[in-house]
Amino acid sequence: MEDPPDWIAEFTVTPRQFEAQLDAIVASGRTAVPISVLADHLAGRSDLPERPVVLTFDDGFADLPGSTAEALASRSLPATAYLTTGAITPGRACLLPPAPMMALGQAPLLEQYGLEVGGHTVTHPQLDTLSAGAVRRELRESKAMLEDVLGHEVEHLAYPHGYNSRAVRRAALDAGYASAVAVRHALSSRRDEPYRIARLILRRTHTVADIETWMEGRGAKAAPYPDSLPTVGWRLYRRTRALVRGVEFAG
Repeated sequence: MEDPPDWIAEFTVTPRQFEAQLDAIVASGRTAVPISVLADHLAGRSDLPERPVVLTFDDGFADLPGSTAEALASRSLPATAYLTTGAITPGRACLLPPAPMMALGQAPLLEQYGLEVGGHTVTHPQLDTLSAGAVRRELRESKAMLEDVLGHEVEHLAYPHGYNSRAVRRAALDAGYASAVAVRHALSSRRDEPYRIARLILRRTHTVADIETWMEGRGAKAAPYPDSLPTVGWRLYRRTRALVRGVEFAG
C-alpha cells in the first residue's frame, strides 16, 4: 500500500518496493516453495530443492488476492497466505485494528494464483496468554472456516505475531495442523522445528540489499535454537498483563 493505517505501517511496503524485492528474490536463483514443501521435508517425507525460499503473508489484507498475488504469479513465485478468519468475515469479532481486508470468499482465488492458504486464528490474539480451551477454539474454528470455503483440508498455521509456547505448539498438533510458523527474526533451516518454523519479518525500513543478504543465507541467525531469556521473560510479562487486561491483540 502507498498509505497504510498507522498501526500496520511498520510492516508495509509500497507496490514499487515490493516488486523490487520480488525481483531480487528471482535474481538470487532461489527456488520458491510453499510452506507445505518445507513441512514435508522437516517431517522426513521429502527433500527440498537446493536453494529454497518460502514467502509468507499474514492476516489477509485487501491487496493479497489482487496486486500482491498478481506480482507473485507473474514471477512464478508460489507462496503461503495465512488468513485471520475473523478479520475477513463481516460481523465476526477480531482484535485486528481496522484496515482494508480481503473477503473470506476470496480464499479460493488465492489458490488460483498459486498461493497456499493456511490458518492464522479467528481473532489474532496472543495465543500463549490464553487458556487451553481458548487456544483450541482459535485454532480449530479458523481451520474449519477455511476448509469450508476451500473444500479441502487446511494443514498449516501461523501464530499471530509469532507468539507461541510448548502448550500452544501441542495444541496446533492436536488441532490437525502439519506445521506452524513463528517469527523468531531468523533464517529457517533444513533442521528447523515443524511447529515453530523461523521467519524473517519484513519491515518498511528493509531495502533490496537486505533481501539480497537474506537470499545469500546471511544477515540473521539460523534456527533451531532455544528461546532466549528475554523471550521467556517477555512471555511471562505478557501472561501476567493478560490476567489484568484480558485478551490482547498480538501485534
